[in-house]
Amino acid sequence: MPTSPSPALVLVHAFPMGSAMWRQQMRVASGWRVIAPPLPGFDGRPLVAEHSMDAYARDLLAQLDEAGIHRAVFGGLSMGGYVIFGLLRQAPERVAGMILADTRTSVDNPDRRAARERSIALARQRGPAAIADEMLPGILGPTTHARRPDVVAQTRALIEAQPAETIAAALEAMMTRPDSLAVLARVTVPTRMIVGAEDTITPPSDADTMHRAIPGSDVIVIPEAGHMANLEAPDAFNAALREFLANPGKFAALRAPR
Repeated sequence: MPTSPSPALVLVHAFPMGSAMWRQQMRVASGWRVIAPPLPGFDGRPLVAEHSMDAYARDLLAQLDEAGIHRAVFGGLSMGGYVIFGLLRQAPERVAGMILADTRTSVDNPDRRAARERSIALARQRGPAAIADEMLPGILGPTTHARRPDVVAQTRALIEAQPAETIAAALEAMMTRPDSLAVLARVTVPTRMIVGAEDTITPPSDADTMHRAIPGSDVIVIPEAGHMANLEAPDAFNAALREFLANPGKFAALRAPR
């Protein structure tokens, strides 16, 4: 397996968007190799038979093997965070650091599971445009809806670019994910939580819960941003990333012998 020449930052995308959601983060840190692999079914990739966060994590690890990346700092937003929790369950030695953005460790309650079931039916009956109509009011903050019509249009396009069956599969994977809070208690790598102040899906209180579970972690709250903080406030989001990555030496596992 070839060795990555630079420390790697692996960005894991949210639901139901592909890697393009990270476009403004791809050159965020000088000296870092930044990649954003698409999960199964997204961006034209084939679906996998098992629709679960652990299956997505296994697929991500296989992509990193092909890219010659053994250890990396992982950043995930929303569903991307759920995939990182899958990595921690399966291959914690490959995680040198984490950025957990607008995500949470808890499972869906019965009402949320029922809502996901309805969304699966909606995706299959009316397609990704209907999912965009359903999601946009909640995933973007009120400031973005009021002042950033370009971000609203960009987010809609990101959702509508993905196939209906990919959206349905990801919904199934999210609604069956396990609780991951106990996994965080074993984390010893540098970790930062980033959350939009206007996020009502995974609010700052969820970031605080993760912060309390991970010794030495910190939380950055981004004003005037909702659930898609990297799209709604890219300058503030990128500044939080840059500061976290500024000293690669603190990620000792990146340089540890294999």
